[in-house]
Parts: sequence; C-alpha cells; structure tokens
Amino acid sequence: MTEPYDCKECKESLYGQKYILKDDTPYCIKCYEALFSYNCEVCSVLIGCTSKDLSYKDRHWHSECFLCAKCSRSLVDRPFATKDDLLICIECYSNEYSAKCYACLKTIMPGSKKMEHKGNSWHENCFTCNRCQQPIGTKSFVQKDTSNYCLSCYEKQFALQCITCKKPITTGGVNYRDQPWHKECFVCIGCKQQLAGQRFTSRDDFVYCLNCFCNLFAKKCAYCTTPISGLGGSKYISFEERQWHNDCFNCKRCCVSLVGRGFLTCKDDILCPDCGKEF
Repeated sequence: MTEPYDCKECKESLYGQKYILKDDTPYCIKCYEALFSYNCEVCSVLIGCTSKDLSYKDRHWHSECFLCAKCSRSLVDRPFATKDDLLICIECYSNEYSAKCYACLKTIMPGSKKMEHKGNSWHENCFTCNRCQQPIGTKSFVQKDTSNYCLSCYEKQFALQCITCKKPITTGGVNYRDQPWHKECFVCIGCKQQLAGQRFTSRDDFVYCLNCFCNLFAKKCAYCTTPISGLGGSKYISFEERQWHNDCFNCKRCCVSLVGRGFLTCKDDILCPDCGKEF
C-alpha cells in the first residue's frame, strides 16, 4: 500500500527527502526530472529542478544558455527576435535584417509600425507629404519623382485643370487641341453625350457628336432628305446646289444608279439617258 509521502512514480518513501508536488501529487527529484523536465536547446543537458527553465514556442533553455546567436549576449529579460529558428537580440536583428527608412535612413526596429510602397519602407512618422509635411498614414497619395504627395497637395501643385469645370484632373482625362478635360466634361455641345472614345467633330470651337453635327449643319439629300455628313471619307454627289447620297443618286423612273454615268434633268428629277429620251 502506497503511503501519502511515497513517490508517485518509484514508490520510494519521501520522508526526509526533497520532493516536488505536481497537481498535488508528490515526486522524488529524480522521477520528476525524468518525467517533466526538458533538455536544453543549446547544450542538450537536462534542465534540472534547481535550474531556471526559459521557454519559447515549446523550446527550452537553461538561463545561462539563453543567448543571442549573433553576439552571445544574454537574452534573459531582454526583447529578442527569431530568424531561421535562431534567437537574436533586437540590436543584432535590426543591424542585419531590418529595413532602413527611405527618408531618415535609420533602422526600422522590429515591432514598430512601418509604411511600405514599391519596395521602400518608412517609419510611420517619416512617411509624409513632400509639400505639406503632414503624415500620410493610410490616406491616398501620389508618388512623383520619388516623392510622395497627399492628394490635395498633388492636385494643387501638379494636376491639370479641366477647361470646362476648372477642377483638377487626377486620373484619366481627355486632351483635345492641347486643352485638358475630364472625360465626363468632354461632351457634345448639342446632346451632352460623352465623346471620349467616340467619333466627333468640331465647329466654331465647339465639339459635336456626328449625329448632332449632321442634324445641325450637314446638307440634306435631295432624295431621302436625311443629312449627308461627308465625314470619314463618305462619298456623295453634288449638282446645281443639290446633293445626294451615292445610293440615292438614281434615275427617277427606272431607279438605275447614275453614279459615274451621264444623266438628264427634268424639272427636279434626274433621269438616265434612256428614260430622258421619252420626254
């Protein structure tokens, strides 16, 4: 029968012996170390009950073995970082692995907040607008010639102004006759349809979509009365102040095309020579 002060594992009496309680259960030193102690990551020697056990992510060290892998200084009660499972003091880690601030060229210490853009890094307080010097933080910004600008400063200093609304053009835009427009401001003077990416023409410094231009200014076909644009190389027939679409220039009686052929006129009608002989 086990006595209250016998070792839980080996059953040896603990009277007059050193022992350790774990979960209210007594163990002799030897059994406790065999069951619950760990080997040191560095020296591989058991970390005994009389030694201080330092642990990090299920790994254990003697306090005297808990050292920086680069400079061998003790890491006890000091901040550290890890690289490839090696423990490294903050100073060594910063010198060898930490990014340098693009603005002040000083090391960005591990754990401190940093801003990154296109492969460069900044301290949070160094990531500022080149014009107003205010921190940009997580706000939108524009980079120009390696300098960063908040949108407000960029618009004031660099952005073109729309010829119509006089506001800055920050993205996209249309350039026509060396003048800038927002896409939404570059519209037909007649129907207000946006003209970016569409065929258009101009008259008296105003821009028009083809439909509005034809309806307002193009001559009308003497046969079908719809506008003749003459734009884009389209062909038409003109005779005595009258115009026809090529497809509409036909004999009034037999409807044969008269394009490139001789013809006769009878009052307002045009006739092929054969039909004209009947009059």
